[in-house]
Amino acid sequence: MKICVFGAASPTIDAAYIETVENMGQFIAQRGHELVFGAGANGLMGAAARGVRRGGGRIFGAIPKFFEENNIEEIYYDCDELFFTETMHERKTLMEEKADAFIIVPGGIGTYEEMFEILTLKQLGRLNKNIVMLNFNGFYNDMLAALDRAIARGFVTDKCRSLFRRTDDYREAVLLAESAETERYHVSELKKG
Repeated sequence: MKICVFGAASPTIDAAYIETVENMGQFIAQRGHELVFGAGANGLMGAAARGVRRGGGRIFGAIPKFFEENNIEEIYYDCDELFFTETMHERKTLMEEKADAFIIVPGGIGTYEEMFEILTLKQLGRLNKNIVMLNFNGFYNDMLAALDRAIARGFVTDKCRSLFRRTDDYREAVLLAESAETERYHVSELKKG
């Protein structure tokens, strides 16, 4: 299985997050899975890749050319396959196509954007893959509360909670990513209250 990890690229993240995601990456490899990621060498992207490499797993990275050309972000060159795309959209599309499942670890604006895109694609029936949120250290608690408010006020159907699973344990995140989902809804049920 190819597991895509979306997460922060920032090099200034607390060491506890780095260690957790490195351990998760190693566990991904130990379970016989491959990593699909955004090819960043720092932050939680780099941590996931280092962990998978430490566990002997294969790594597929995708990053826009302009990141290298403009020195925007340090690139993790130690991928088994590294693809340079023209745009951010092409990068996401490539990762979405290559992945069999997704794990969202803590991150910034880019991670939120990737997460909401795959949740929207799943809601619309354009993607049918497991999505797991690693809510380590309660990182996504406020976002989950905002989702609950949107559900309570009728902006989102409560069935949308089934689009993804959440856990604060990296081992469970991997196991959830590889497991069969229990609930499936037709797009009409996810778009109506």
